[in-house]
Formats: sequence, C-alpha cells, structure tokens
Amino acid sequence: MQIKELETFLCVTETGGFHAAARKLNVTQTAVSARIRQLEDATGKALFNRGAGGTTLTDFGHQFRPYAEQMLSLWSFASRDLPAQSQNRVALRLGAQLSIWDPLLVDLAVLYEQRFGKLLLTLNYDHTLNMAEAVATHVLDMALTHEKPTGSGIACHNLPSEQLVLVESNVKGEPDGGPVFVNLELGERYQEHIRSITRQTSGQTVFLGNCMMALRYLLRRKGRGYFPAHVVTNYLESGDLQRVTEVRPLVLPVYLLTRRESEQQELAEGICQCLSDLRS
Repeated sequence: MQIKELETFLCVTETGGFHAAARKLNVTQTAVSARIRQLEDATGKALFNRGAGGTTLTDFGHQFRPYAEQMLSLWSFASRDLPAQSQNRVALRLGAQLSIWDPLLVDLAVLYEQRFGKLLLTLNYDHTLNMAEAVATHVLDMALTHEKPTGSGIACHNLPSEQLVLVESNVKGEPDGGPVFVNLELGERYQEHIRSITRQTSGQTVFLGNCMMALRYLLRRKGRGYFPAHVVTNYLESGDLQRVTEVRPLVLPVYLLTRRESEQQELAEGICQCLSDLRS
C-alpha cells in the first residue's frame, strides 16, 4: 500500500469528488480512480458510493478514514521529523511483561544515556504479550521475562535473579471475607510456588497483574503477597508491611531476549550490563 493512495483517498473525502481531487492533486481523474481502486482491492471493501448525488464514503470508508489519517501522520513523522530527532538516539523497542519492571526501565534509560551518550527511543510494557513471540516476530527488539524460551531463533541473556519476599499488611480489622492473598501471576514457576502457599492460607485470592496496584491494594487491606524485595524495602522499614519470616523467599530467573540474527547484539551487551548493575 502506497502513501499516495492514502493521500488520494483523503483528498477525495475532503473535496467530495474524483474530479475535484484530481484538480487539487494535479493528476488525472484516471490516476485518482486507479489509486482508489488499489486501496479497495487491498482492503477488499468499497470506500466510496458513486452516484448522481455525488461521491460519499461507504460505512467502511468512514471506518477506514481515521486509520488512513493515522498512517499518514506516522509517515510524516518517520520521513520528516524522525531523521532530525534521531541523532544520538537508539531506536530500541524493549518490552517487559510485568509492571514490577516499570521503574527499572526508567532507570535503565537514564543509566544508558549517562554511559553511552545516547537516548533509548522506545520502552514498552505489556501485561499480555508473549515476550519470546514478540521478539521473534519483530514486534519488539528485546524483552525482559521470567520465562526461558524454547525457540531456536531467540538468544537468551541471563540477568541477576529476582528475589520476591512474602509480606503481610498491618491494616487493622478485616473486611467481609477475611484476609486476602494477592497473586501477581508472574509465570508458571511463580504459580507453582504460590499454589503451595495458598493451600496453607485461608481467605480469598485476588489476582492483580500490576505490581504497584497490588501493593497499594495490600496497604489498604489485610492480607499477604509476594513482592520484589526492592519494592517493599521502604514499607518494611516504616512498619506498613512486615515480612513473613517462616516462608522462604521466591527466587525467579530473569532473561533478556533478543533475536539471534539481530544486528543489535552490541547494544544488547550494553543493555545487559546496565541492567545487571541496576539489579546488583
């Protein structure tokens, strides 16, 4: 699909006809018709109703219009603005599946800039993406995950492990249902450990994939949950939370995933070093 076809579609929409669009674009009406036909062939749907009353958008044309506008806007940025802004910047799409790494990604961007003199352009966070699949299919360049992939096309870089400790809130009184156990759903190894813990715990289990939301919930509600040690340190010191010492900490592996054929292996080494230093 070419940019000129999208521009022509929007021009016909704006001017209300193929003749008017041809005059504005300084091309023939035949060229306008051919471009619209190419779009319709690509989408499999008619974009305009043509009749004695003029040219109007079909229902699909109305739905397609904002996407065309967005694509042109992105192309404008990529072709004109991005080259001027990209000097000394790294176009890295780094993903993390779990919100416990939100602050870490911010610290990583700052440390990488300080060490290498370049800015990291894009940091992504997602609850539901399969990180290995996202890297393999070029949705992401690199990703942080607890799960070691099995695919042959993925390179797996070991990072310092994540230690999670079981903590309990000191909120007085218990709402209906009693204390809760907050489950962060951090992958299969975590879930296996949690299943053994929850069998020993009475009360409800609350599933919250966002770590900081789960922590805020627990600070307002009597209950327990596993959290990264660095996240709860201040709350343990203040007495808002207390550590459940009779239960051992949970140690989860952490991996940085890249594509094996990627030209960004040198960048990956720098990212790994920064992450290791931040987590040590």
